[in-house]
Amino acid sequence: MAIVGAGPSGVSVLERLGANAAELLGGRPLEVHLVDPYRPGPGRIWRYEQSPLLMLNTMASHVTMFTDESVVCAGPVRSGPSLYAWAREGRGTPDDPEVRHELENLSETSFPTRRLQSHYLSWVFEQAVAGLPPGTGLHHHRDRAVDLREHGAYQRVVLAGGGHVDADAVVLAVGHQDVELSGEQAATAVYAGRHGLCFVPPGYTADQDLSVLRSGAPVIVRGLGLAFVDLVVLLTEGRGGRYTEDGAGGLRYLPSGEEPVIHAGSRRGVPFPPKATYTPASPPRPPRFFDSERILRESPERLDFFRDVWPHAAREIEWGYYRELFTAHPERVRGGPEEFAEACAAVPWGGPEHRDLLRRTVVHPGDLFDIPRLDRPLAGETFPDRPALQRRIRGHVREVVERRSDPRHSAELGAVHGVLAVFGQLPALLESGRFSARSRAVDVDGWWAGFFNYLASGPPPRRMRELLALSEAGVLRFVGPDMWVRAAGGRFEAGSPALPGSTVTASALVEARLPVGASPGSRDPLVRSLYGRGQLLEDTSEDDRFRHRTGLAAVDARDGAVLDAAGRRHPRRFALGPFTTAVAGGNFTRPGTNPVSSRLTDAVARSVLLAAVSGR
Repeated sequence: MAIVGAGPSGVSVLERLGANAAELLGGRPLEVHLVDPYRPGPGRIWRYEQSPLLMLNTMASHVTMFTDESVVCAGPVRSGPSLYAWAREGRGTPDDPEVRHELENLSETSFPTRRLQSHYLSWVFEQAVAGLPPGTGLHHHRDRAVDLREHGAYQRVVLAGGGHVDADAVVLAVGHQDVELSGEQAATAVYAGRHGLCFVPPGYTADQDLSVLRSGAPVIVRGLGLAFVDLVVLLTEGRGGRYTEDGAGGLRYLPSGEEPVIHAGSRRGVPFPPKATYTPASPPRPPRFFDSERILRESPERLDFFRDVWPHAAREIEWGYYRELFTAHPERVRGGPEEFAEACAAVPWGGPEHRDLLRRTVVHPGDLFDIPRLDRPLAGETFPDRPALQRRIRGHVREVVERRSDPRHSAELGAVHGVLAVFGQLPALLESGRFSARSRAVDVDGWWAGFFNYLASGPPPRRMRELLALSEAGVLRFVGPDMWVRAAGGRFEAGSPALPGSTVTASALVEARLPVGASPGSRDPLVRSLYGRGQLLEDTSEDDRFRHRTGLAAVDARDGAVLDAAGRRHPRRFALGPFTTAVAGGNFTRPGTNPVSSRLTDAVARSVLLAAVSGR
């Protein structure tokens, strides 16, 4: 069999092949071909050869590539250490002295560098290889796959170097895709070329050429999420700037003079909240109020997210918040958690009875959970001038950093657990195909995806302290919420309704985000070839009023089997990862949480083995 892409997704499948082979192969010999120009384990995204300044956005104790007893799957559990446990057990000895020093001083709550993660993933690959059946042949082709064709009884993977691999079954784990520009982005690129401007489209930050952003020149950045944080790191500390402690728990930034002046904004106008540095008293639990089967059973034929789904999701998120408040801070609530949960279930969410219940339960009004304010912290605010806007956003950032580092605010982390509980159940609703096309596009892939990422995918706390220091130094200047960008007069302009009549102009614009999906516009020749022949199906949602293209390759949710343009399942081709609808496949996850990724990679591996056996 062949696995195209040897990053975390591909290596997870390799490990599961070894775990399931004894049961499903019946003693038959196994040959595995890995196709990837990068080193197996880290792959492209987590390769060692990137800036030492770039970090994971996850604590070391929350990163694993192994199954554990929490994983519900058909294959056997083969446990292994988290990144933190691996470091403590001394299983890796990096040659790089800086990475070795980091390894030796790693704590459970450390946010490791991507270089250290690269070493962990390389070690995980070695364990996956060691777990293959005796006599297995393993071949790594340091090449790119450019096509996949039927060849008699085999699947032929065509390589860029002129060779090929014939296999009984193939797994496509090609990861994040670079895509051709289209629509507004293509028009922006044409405008930039015509006027001698610089436009950096969405992409993986570590791979982009940032030398085009000139020192001292203004640059407009659209997006304040994780890609923005990486961008700022590379444009500041990556260009020789440095931080010193200011004596009051904060940082002071000392510019090198090589930085551009960064004008950044987004819909919310504020950066993502940082990850918490403490553990909540109430651990994550299965959802109590969000039941996808019940929603499908009790809702109309066509689902509208905010009408039919959001009340259940909001109740689950709210329950995560108040459960933690009851558990960790019982003096701040009246009654008990079970009594509260039952009372909540008995009244319509968001109505007057619900609001009255919350007021009677919570001792201090400041502890009331406010989802709209959480989602849009600057909603409706306006400012007399740009310095006032900067002070307000810095104040907000300081507040969220404090709340994410102080266990007195642990209820907010409980709400994050509620969001994660909903996230794990939502795929069942999407797979039903019952969302109206507009609600799927605007509400689910639009608002919900942004809300989830904002609450659950923040950067390490230090990054937020760095953003504060950069703002105070004038290197980073916030544009404001509901940021708009336009090309006019041979320049780029940006502004915000929060600062009426004020604009910033620049000759450079950066879209600080990853491309969404792959779609037929992928720059990967393999993916493009399959789309071109109708052998990949783009996931779409369509009704008589709206058509939504997600840009993702549609696969069977059960095991990642590839679907062709007619929706037919291919018996020998499987795919998973961020270019597919099986986006959770193969990512390292938190131990003890029965992650979707572990369940999916096990299902993929078992189907691949069965497909190979059936052809012999």
